Amino acid sequence: MSDIHIRRDHGLGLDEARKVAHAWAEKAQQKFDMECHYQAGEAQDKLLFHRSGVKGWLEVDGERFELHATLGFLFSAFKQPIEAEITAQLDKLLGTAAPRA
Repeated sequence: MSDIHIRRDHGLGLDEARKVAHAWAEKAQQKFDMECHYQAGEAQDKLLFHRSGVKGWLEVDGERFELHATLGFLFSAFKQPIEAEITAQLDKLLGTAAPRA
């Protein structure tokens, strides 16, 4: 098993961040056949996602996005490209450039 952890700070506020999270969920469902369940909270939302070999969550609040995903054995070999794709999607939706290493 392998884990992915991505955190992105933003200044969108909760309402706009929710829009971004819903857009990310829509892309995950279409592109990766993920099943997504959105749980709205008062100050923080949680998006749960899963499919065979992948499960995780995206926490959303007015200042940050935090994504955690666990990859099963077969997907572990593809951790780097999966992480790069998720990072690129979040950065595009947030309108930020990818961080440089």
